[in-house]
Amino acid sequence: MEKTWNNKAWFMVLPVLVLVAFSAVIPLMTVVNYSVQDTFGNNEFFWAGTDWFIQVLQSDRFWDALTRNLIFSGIILAIEIPLGILIALNMPKTGFGVPVCLVLMSLPLLIPWNVVGTIWQVFGRVDIGLLGYTLAALGINYNYVNNVFDAWVTLIVMDIWHWTSLVVLLCYAGLVSIPDAYYQAAKIDGASRWAVFRYIQLPKMKRVLLIAFLLRFMDSFMIYTEPFVITGGGPGNATTFLSIDLVKTAIGQFDLGPAAALSLIYFLIILLLSWIFYTVMTNSDAQS
Repeated sequence: MEKTWNNKAWFMVLPVLVLVAFSAVIPLMTVVNYSVQDTFGNNEFFWAGTDWFIQVLQSDRFWDALTRNLIFSGIILAIEIPLGILIALNMPKTGFGVPVCLVLMSLPLLIPWNVVGTIWQVFGRVDIGLLGYTLAALGINYNYVNNVFDAWVTLIVMDIWHWTSLVVLLCYAGLVSIPDAYYQAAKIDGASRWAVFRYIQLPKMKRVLLIAFLLRFMDSFMIYTEPFVITGGGPGNATTFLSIDLVKTAIGQFDLGPAAALSLIYFLIILLLSWIFYTVMTNSDAQS
């Protein structure tokens, strides 16, 4: 039986597409314009071609920030995805505990990014912060302002606290959509808990895991507000990611040409890596 496609339905989303195109394409074209031109003010522009792109790609500052981004995103994905799956597997599927767990899991997601950064900035302070004061009382020399390792640990723990709930909710949605017949058949066959997870739950969660993987990668790779509020990119440049470096170039130094080139390169890197992750995960899903 062939499925009937109603192409007229596209007219329903046409206003949204026009709005998105107006709000996204025009600023993007402005960035492209600045990335290939130079200006000395008074609205006078001079053609620069690919000079700004070459300058950015030949800069050690860019590659150092990109390396930090990749390391941070890799650590975040390696922790939050398995942790989110583990928590979702142990959440109740029926009863009063379901709405309680869902509400508790949703609470961190309701907090704005800048507020999260402020919370952890105060929380980790040695003088007034609960975490910093407790660690100091235990004899642990913790200071995210002066120590690179402490700054990274603070940002990673903060991100795990804030965003693991998203992975949990997505995985939980995939788990509750599995029909009970699968579990009954596995029980009859005497399948272990690991076998149930490996051959029933994990394959059924692949779609939501793909969404969780892509969302967490893009969010962690574009992180800006939290490290800017907590560490300001420091100590030194230890937590200066591409987003912070871009803002420093555009606003702090007012180098619009290099900033525009950097923003386009930044965008293309995110687009390319997201496409690679999506292609690899969908191909593995099709092969299995």
